[in-house]
Amino acid sequence: QVQLVESGGGLVQAGGSLRLSCAASGIIFSINAMGWYRQAPGKQRELVAWINTGDSTNYVDSVKGRFTISRDNAKNMVYLQMNSLKVEDTAVYYCNRYYGSTKYPWGQGTQVTVSS
Repeated sequence: QVQLVESGGGLVQAGGSLRLSCAASGIIFSINAMGWYRQAPGKQRELVAWINTGDSTNYVDSVKGRFTISRDNAKNMVYLQMNSLKVEDTAVYYCNRYYGSTKYPWGQGTQVTVSS
């Protein structure tokens, strides 16, 4: 059974930092490119960053230079270091596979709230 569990969110002032973690189970983690997604209130879920099996990383323009995605295959974990947070980064953050139109079952996500 696939399970993705996100953690590390919270309330932070603009300019602050948070580190999100995602624990994956029930999958062969090391062969999956993984992504971080977010969903703001009233908006669709969007991709934020992804990391391939070879550890190459990619970011959407809105977070480039501020967010860093990483992974630890030994622990089946993927992380998102978020610096210089902005109010518009406020959302529920999720992890999931990057490739494939059919995603794994979504976890509960972790709420990130950035105050001005």
